[in-house]
Amino acid sequence: MKRILIIEDDEFLLGLLVEKLTKEQFIVSVAFDGEEGLKKLKQEEPDLIILDLILPGMHGFEFLKRIKKDPKTSQIPVIILSNLGQRQEIEQGIKLGAVDYLVKANFTPKEIVEKIKRYCKT
Repeated sequence: MKRILIIEDDEFLLGLLVEKLTKEQFIVSVAFDGEEGLKKLKQEEPDLIILDLILPGMHGFEFLKRIKKDPKTSQIPVIILSNLGQRQEIEQGIKLGAVDYLVKANFTPKEIVEKIKRYCKT
């Protein structure tokens, strides 16, 4: 079973994603901010990370920069899932190493799960 780490501070969206991913046989762990995300990343070695950008404390882009600099975590695919949808933000996310950038308002939880399945074959 594949492991997914979701770093998201919106508890409602987080609950929906955890429920749907668990039904799809993923092992899901969660973090509410970037610092907690870094700790879980080292403990659990996920196969894929779902990353919000607007988080308490550390911004999602900072989290992404840190994990992409570390050879132990640089190969883990990251999908950004954010309300920020300007072209410059999307371009920055991809430039920093995200494999995809999803604007929350444009995707249903089911569509998000389908994207995750494409990047993280079970």
